[in-house]
This record gives sequence, structure tokens and C-alpha cells, in this order.
Amino acid sequence: MAGREDGRDWAYRVDPYGFERPEDFDYASYEAFFSRYLVVLTRRAIKWSKLLKGKNSIQKSLKVKRYIRKGIPNEHRALVWMIVSGAQTNMEQNPGYYHRLLEGEKNAKLLEAIKTDMNRTFPDNVKFRKTADPCLQHTLYNVLVAYGHHNKAVGYCQGMNFIAGYLILITKNEEESFWLLDALIGRILPDYYSPAMLGLKTDQEVLGELVKMKVPAVAELMERHGVMWTLVVSRWFICLFIDILPVETVLRIWDCLFYEGSKIIFRVALTLIKQNQAFILEATNFPDICDKFKQITKGTFVTECHSFMQKIFTDPGSLSMATINKLRETCREKLLSQG
Repeated sequence: MAGREDGRDWAYRVDPYGFERPEDFDYASYEAFFSRYLVVLTRRAIKWSKLLKGKNSIQKSLKVKRYIRKGIPNEHRALVWMIVSGAQTNMEQNPGYYHRLLEGEKNAKLLEAIKTDMNRTFPDNVKFRKTADPCLQHTLYNVLVAYGHHNKAVGYCQGMNFIAGYLILITKNEEESFWLLDALIGRILPDYYSPAMLGLKTDQEVLGELVKMKVPAVAELMERHGVMWTLVVSRWFICLFIDILPVETVLRIWDCLFYEGSKIIFRVALTLIKQNQAFILEATNFPDICDKFKQITKGTFVTECHSFMQKIFTDPGSLSMATINKLRETCREKLLSQG
């Protein structure tokens, strides 16, 4: 039958965001999860509509924080991200700035670096294909070019293309994606994308210290086999779990990231490690450990985004920003002293 393969029609093989489902996608368990999750989504959508009452603003409060932790419905996601991250305020205070960046003089080296990565960005997403109409590659290119000229200290580095791509899929708006990217790179993720990537390296070390405190057996295993944290978790941090965890789960993590900041990344990482501690501890050598860390980001535990998000706030126990900042200070000093 035209348009059907293996009894699955095309629309079914592509998720709502445009990503093609992998060959080994488990439709049965996903459908079982999604039919339950749909009930949650419907309930949350009603609550959010009451909260927003058609207004384009919300005040930060414990109620809003609780609502965000339980997930922002997709129809309100872009608006809420814009407000709680400060991107909306920045955009309103700088009218026309984004377009001026695109019209101004360009750095040829930067343009080349961005162009090179265009076809590598979400090759499994139908909306980013050259044949798509509209083709989101053009939008992505503009956002990254504008950002590289806005934040010259960062320019462009790999990983930013995936983050900007997700922002475009959710906001469906070039300028909003630019300001959200600015919120993430400029404020929420401290120094992740600068050429030295000191903030990124620091936070990987911080995770190592947190694992020592909260899951000591795994920290000991890593040490015994000489596995550096950067080998197994760098993409968790650089890509904010894109292409690591399922799309819906990543978006739920980002809901909290925009509101609560970078400590959410540690909560997610610690939950993945803690939940899979016994499995990780089965590893007997270096490649085995690396493989286990790939495995723990798959399966029903991470697909069931609602229960997963509940776990990230209970499993790791208390995790204050003060603790993280203190660890950041000592880890940064250690890295700088190592040159």
C-alpha cells in the first residue's frame, strides 16, 4: 500500500517534532506509556490555561515552580520558557537587535564553521532536511550566525547547533530562539561553550564529586578503572541530553532548566547513575563502563518522562545551589592549577 511500510504509515514513523523513529523503536511500550501520559497532559493543560488566563505573563512563585516541574504543555512551552528565563524581557528591551545582527558585517570564519555543521544537525529530523518546506536549516543558520556575532567570546562551537535546533522546533520563531539561546549560554550554563570550556570541564568534575558523596560505589569503580567523567558524560552537558534521552524527556528537563537553572543537569545525571547503580557496578573493565553509561540512557525508565521527572527531585536527595557553587569553586581551582 502506498505510503505504508511494515504496516506503519509515514506519520507514525515520525514523531510530533519531526524526528524519525529508529528501526528498533518499541511502539507497543511507547503506546502504553503515551496513553497514560495523555491523561496527565490533558489535566496539566487545563491547569495551565487557568494559571495563564490568556495573559502573556506569569510571576515566579512556588506554585509556578510546582507546575513547571509537572511539565509545561507544548502549546504554552515557548511562552513560559521565554518569560521564566528572562529572554522575553531581553527581547523587549532590545527591539530590532536580532535583525541588526543579521544585517551587520560578518566573520567569514564563523560562517564557515556554522555552514559545515548544518547537514550534521538532526539528519533524522524531516524538518531539517534540505527538501523540507520550510527548511529549518535556514532558520538554524540565522540563529547561530546572529548569536556568534552577539557573543564574540563564544562565537560558535559544536553542540550549540543541537540546542538552537530544539529551541526552533519548540518556539517556531527565529528571534525567540536567539534570545533563549542567549539565556542558556549567557546565563544558565556558566562558561560551557567558551573556547577553553572551563565551565563545562568544571561541572563534569562537580558531578564526579557529587557521585562520590551520593553514589560512592560508582565513583570508586570509575577511579579503579581510571575512567574520567568527561568520557562518559560530556555529551550530557554539552547537548543538554539531546540525542541522549527521548525528546519528550529532554523537553521536560528543559522546562525545569529554564526556571531553576543548571543544578537540574546534576539532578538528572545523579538520578540516571543512582537508579542504575547495580547495573553500572557489573562492569569489569574500562570499555564495559563506557558501554554501561550508554545503556542507562535508554529504556522505559527514561521514556516515562513524568515518573522520571518525579524521580529527579527525590532520588538525589537535597542538592542546594550553595553546595554546587562551592564544589564549582574548588573544581575550577583544581583545573586551573593543572593548566
